[in-house]
Amino acid sequence: MAPPAQTNRSPSPSQPSGKSEVTDLKSQLRQLAGSRLPGVDDSKRELFKKVISYMTIGIDVSSVFGEMVMCSATSDIVLKKMCYLYVGNYAKVNPDLALLTINFLQRDCKDEDPMIRGLALRSLGSLNVANLVEYLVGPLNAGLKDNNSYVRIVAVIGVLKLYHISATTCIDADFPAVLKHLLLNDQDAQVKLFTSEEALKEREALLSKPLIYYLLNRIKEFNEWAQCLVLDLAVKYVPADSNEIFDIMNLLEDRLQHANGAVVLATAKVFLHMTLSMTDVHQQVYERIKAPLLTLVSSGSPEQSYAVLSHLHLLVMRAPYVFSSDYKHFYCQYNEPSYVKKLKLEMLTAVANESSTYEIVTELCEYAANVDIPIARESIRAVGKIALQQYDVNAIVDRLLQFLEMEKDYVTAEALVLVKDLLRKYPQWSHDCIAVVGNISSQNVQEPKAKAALIWMLGEYSQDMSDAPYILESLTENWDEEHSAEVRLHLLTAVMKCFFKRPPETQKALGAALAAGLADFHQDVHDRALFYYRLLQHNVTVAERVVNPPKQAVSVFADTQSSEIKDRIFDEFNSLSVVYQKPSYMFTDKEHRGPFEFSDELGNLAIRTESDVPVHVVEANDKDLLLGTSEKEESRGSGTNGSAYAAPLYDTSLLSTATQVQLELPISNPAAAGLSPQSSLAIDDLLGLGLPAPPAPSPPSLKLNAGAVLDPGTFQQKWRQLPICSSEAYLTVSPTGLVLIFVMDPSLLQELSVSPQGAAALTAPQALLRHMQGHSIQCIASGGQSPNLKFFFFAQKAEDSSIFLIECKINTSSAKTQITIKADDQSMSQAFSTLFQSALSRFGTS
Repeated sequence: MAPPAQTNRSPSPSQPSGKSEVTDLKSQLRQLAGSRLPGVDDSKRELFKKVISYMTIGIDVSSVFGEMVMCSATSDIVLKKMCYLYVGNYAKVNPDLALLTINFLQRDCKDEDPMIRGLALRSLGSLNVANLVEYLVGPLNAGLKDNNSYVRIVAVIGVLKLYHISATTCIDADFPAVLKHLLLNDQDAQVKLFTSEEALKEREALLSKPLIYYLLNRIKEFNEWAQCLVLDLAVKYVPADSNEIFDIMNLLEDRLQHANGAVVLATAKVFLHMTLSMTDVHQQVYERIKAPLLTLVSSGSPEQSYAVLSHLHLLVMRAPYVFSSDYKHFYCQYNEPSYVKKLKLEMLTAVANESSTYEIVTELCEYAANVDIPIARESIRAVGKIALQQYDVNAIVDRLLQFLEMEKDYVTAEALVLVKDLLRKYPQWSHDCIAVVGNISSQNVQEPKAKAALIWMLGEYSQDMSDAPYILESLTENWDEEHSAEVRLHLLTAVMKCFFKRPPETQKALGAALAAGLADFHQDVHDRALFYYRLLQHNVTVAERVVNPPKQAVSVFADTQSSEIKDRIFDEFNSLSVVYQKPSYMFTDKEHRGPFEFSDELGNLAIRTESDVPVHVVEANDKDLLLGTSEKEESRGSGTNGSAYAAPLYDTSLLSTATQVQLELPISNPAAAGLSPQSSLAIDDLLGLGLPAPPAPSPPSLKLNAGAVLDPGTFQQKWRQLPICSSEAYLTVSPTGLVLIFVMDPSLLQELSVSPQGAAALTAPQALLRHMQGHSIQCIASGGQSPNLKFFFFAQKAEDSSIFLIECKINTSSAKTQITIKADDQSMSQAFSTLFQSALSRFGTS
């Protein structure tokens, strides 16, 4: 075979061809270090640019550190900046090199140019090396007393950096007293502002009336960024009385007319938060800030409009009547992006009242024909939401019924969902709605939510729809082609309701639906079908009262957000919380991203031994610690429900249509159905019908190794490789006293109760770790935040090296525990499960 052809590609000019080029750079820098020739600064610039570009793309150029420092002896501000950037980057990763920079940085801190003094002081404070703090004290002292305000500002920020590196050094140098002096006596307002901002990060008690009034009286001297800082400080200040509140609002009145949206929003936040305790004034504030915010919406970029609209949306939700006369400002423009249009639709829904409903609904109906399908969907939903607010229901119902007659699938789908909600709140409109819905072919409705809504109406109003039983029968025959579990669940319930109203026409469909539901791979569908089957077998009259009781109109639909969350978002006005429509802790603090979400990193996991009780807490992340997404999908299974029984075969000819209808679905062939006599008895006892349950086999004895040790890497590898052991059934007692036994899928968890004493003792998780260690069960990691705690345990058989892995989730408020167990020896999994549950149940009782 011929050798590959040689290419003549030249190296990229932005990348060195090898170590030789870095060496060449080093030699060139050394030659220019002491040169005084004209134009030498231009040559240095070119070399510095190369060094910075190499550093930026990740090439190690630390070997030229000394030459860069030597070349920094120049008055060229551009060279100084590039040198400081280089030094700051490599000093962090190599503290030894940082020592080489101290002399020239201290020298530059005494330069005649205040810009160089400030840059040098900033770079010196950014080295962040603990053993170099002694060299930082002198320059900071000089910087705090510098004649130039920029240098003083840099020095103030440097003091805070020093405090975080070494608080003792900062206090010994008496920097707090110097900062207080600057805070009260510095003539430059910018220095006062930055001093107060940095000081308040450590202690908000320094915020005083003289300082706030000083800054607010000079707020016009600041740029927009500094004005926002001043206004943020004003929000934190607590006025002594109403007179102070009015004084501050008068000082800031003209800031509402500022061209910068951030300044306007920050001013609005000051007004809103200071008047929270003054109800009448607070409402007047809404009126006052309304016009400036509406002006910003129409005069800025789409991004600014969206940010301001998000804040307006929050205000509209809190006081819709204030904005009810301004609804036309929220009409969508043809050239607006979809995210702005969607927010405006939500606001139109909120501001609608008796006088404006007709015009708003008319406008929304125009959007339903929009080429932008998501906006068309949102507009239809908005019409339905307004109808649920009891404004002009007659006209709105007519509009929704017109949507059902449009030959657009997505319009019909959204309208069906809304008609269902309307019928739940206004049952009196059922005659008009059902007349139109009955003309819709179920084959033309493909979206799961819309099909589920149509099926709900077929079951709920089957007595008014002549074809309802036959449509439901057709849907049942195509059960295997329906991929949505939601639709299948609705279909089961609708067939049951239709059977109680029209038994002769529905008996065939009911038998087929129950048979298909019991054979369904989805656990919820399977359980509902089995529940209906046993309920009918027990007593049809009782079944009718359970499945098809007299309905009452729904008065209020549940809100998606609690009032506490809305208040928290309002407290964080003028922040990303308003744009995201969620409190900051939901998207910043990792522990709030989910009750049982843990990091993939196992480096912080503790290896458990007998004498080692404390456990490292594992931080939360968007993925589970040990069970990846792919494994979760695999563990669910793709074609079977994983139960200990299969669907029985049914003889639907035994369905009776007498007055007291008794549904019987016998098993014609237990062997073919996959049911052993014992499993058949377990099903018969599903609803506590009094049939004897087979005795449970006694688990084999199991002894554990008290000194078992397992490293985190092995734990993770085994957790991913081993299957989840078969889960036992668990009991749930309903409020009516009905005991249901759900036989769980292997991918689901076992649930059991912890004693109240044990739940109370979990205020100190170490007690649980010591308790489980006393039963030879070791903890390798723990995490979570009360009331949701999560532990990973492991244990080892005494006879051999077989390992058991356990994931244990505990909710201390409900005293419930969920456990997942994996084992090398599957035959001993049941014995270990019993042992683990026994040990856990005794926690807190001894």
